[in-house]
Amino acid sequence: MNDRFRISRRTVLRGLGTAVALPVLEAMLPTHSFATPNAQPSGATPPLRMAFLCVPNGKHMPDWTPKGEGADFEIGPILDPVSRYRSKMLILSGLTLNGGRALGDGPGDHARSCASFLTSAHPKKTHGADISNGISIDQALAQSIGDRTRFASLELGTEPSAQSGNCDSGYSCAYSSNISWRTPTTPVAKEINPSSVFDRLFGTGTPSEQDEAKVRRTRLRKSVLDFVRDDANQLHRRLGIQDQRKLDEYLHAVRDVERRLIGVAREDGQPANPGDYPRPAGMQTVFADHVRIMFDLMALAFQTDSTRVISFMYLNEGNNRSYKEIDVAEGHHDLSHHGNDAAKQSKISKINHFHVSLLAHLLDRLDNISDAHGCLLDQSMIVYGSGIGDGNRHNHDDLPIAVFGKAGGRIATGRHELYAKETPLANLYRSMLDLAGSPTREFGDATGPLERLHG
Repeated sequence: MNDRFRISRRTVLRGLGTAVALPVLEAMLPTHSFATPNAQPSGATPPLRMAFLCVPNGKHMPDWTPKGEGADFEIGPILDPVSRYRSKMLILSGLTLNGGRALGDGPGDHARSCASFLTSAHPKKTHGADISNGISIDQALAQSIGDRTRFASLELGTEPSAQSGNCDSGYSCAYSSNISWRTPTTPVAKEINPSSVFDRLFGTGTPSEQDEAKVRRTRLRKSVLDFVRDDANQLHRRLGIQDQRKLDEYLHAVRDVERRLIGVAREDGQPANPGDYPRPAGMQTVFADHVRIMFDLMALAFQTDSTRVISFMYLNEGNNRSYKEIDVAEGHHDLSHHGNDAAKQSKISKINHFHVSLLAHLLDRLDNISDAHGCLLDQSMIVYGSGIGDGNRHNHDDLPIAVFGKAGGRIATGRHELYAKETPLANLYRSMLDLAGSPTREFGDATGPLERLHG
């Protein structure tokens, strides 16, 4: 590579209705001197990626909560699938979501816990059109830093978002199926079809132009990468060896996701001719596969700096899905009301463990993606948890909250921190706004930045 060869961070590979954003390459950085592999170049500050992952129905807290505090803690059974990331995790016990409490409004803990999880607000009890909540942390971040990326934020999940109807004791379905709120009266519907997410990430032009391009690619049996092959080859020849390897790995990951989506389309009756690359219209029928491919798309979005803010709902709050794939035939919500029955508690713990095993897939992807700043997980903050503690008690204090990733070295990980009772979860979000370069004195019911986040 010519030492003077540089490309913009916004360089994309273009083709028919296609714009394939690139990962961060050394050729994009202002300096190109690295004393050691993955050493951070002088003057370069890696962007901070933040994701918020919400699971329904709380946790079996005895199997979630680590034993011990500080760096001397023992990971519980539920978190065992991510134990290899011990040095990159921060377990936060004792945090409270006051907005999820009844506060005189009676039943409806599931709806309130979901609506308040990222807003820390107390939603208005209504199942009419007069819904009112608060602005969620992901949307506050999007408003602050969203202009730096192609997408201000992405809102993802596996079940559709409802905007009306009575879903929980007089609370609108909008509350139990949305964690992202652009304004107090405007929930942001999540995208649940991975094919649509793929098209958003790798399509270009107006919606009609993208639709036309999809039809043409289907007819020609081409992948999106086939339409950027010339651009990719020209760029590849001019890059250094390390950048060539990173580009190859990235394009392989894009191709892998696309092929898996095509497999779903074939199951739904789409053409299955050899070499066929129709734009997939199908949905994942296996829950774990659905979650994993959404996590792969999240990793690609972060890798290309297409967005720095993502929210993800495993399932809508109060979900009663059974998990026969792990030999749990009863519904999740029904089991969460375990009445201290040991057998039911064991099954709840098994479901919780399964959800964390899927989280491990996302952490693996981020940890295995490296650029000039290091691995992507170290440059991220992945918040995982629920707005309910124990599903049987419907409590909103001592929540199951964990943070993964080192935020570019801005936080101290490898610890279990136990906070005083009634410490607002919003304090964590207030700190995240600070870390993202958007300092504010107010967010939800925050009383200040979260103590001991930095060690």
